Amino acid sequence: MPELYPMNPTPPKTVRAFFSTLAGKLDPEAAEGLDAVYQFNLNGADGGQYQLQIRDGACQVSEGTHPDPHVTLAMSGEDCLKVLNGQVSGTMVAMTGRLRISGDMGLAMQLASLFPSLRP
Repeated sequence: MPELYPMNPTPPKTVRAFFSTLAGKLDPEAAEGLDAVYQFNLNGADGGQYQLQIRDGACQVSEGTHPDPHVTLAMSGEDCLKVLNGQVSGTMVAMTGRLRISGDMGLAMQLASLFPSLRP
């Protein structure tokens, strides 16, 4: 199967490893003026809760649950890694019902443009 994310030569092996490097992959220009909280609720063996706070071109990632996120993405840790490693598209995971999005759908759609190095 061809990789969807060839720009990522060493894909993360765990969800935690991915989220620990995510802040450095933000495109500050794309995030300029944005004030948003993304909540990731990942279940399964490589699951966990992560919050991604973006404010005026900066990104902060922390473990745990935010009390009032703008958008929440829920899926398995395994599916999350498959998306990040280019083995499956986020759209496909959503279309098959394995990704649930609640809150601001516009912010969810904007996520890929905030992290262009993760796109194909």
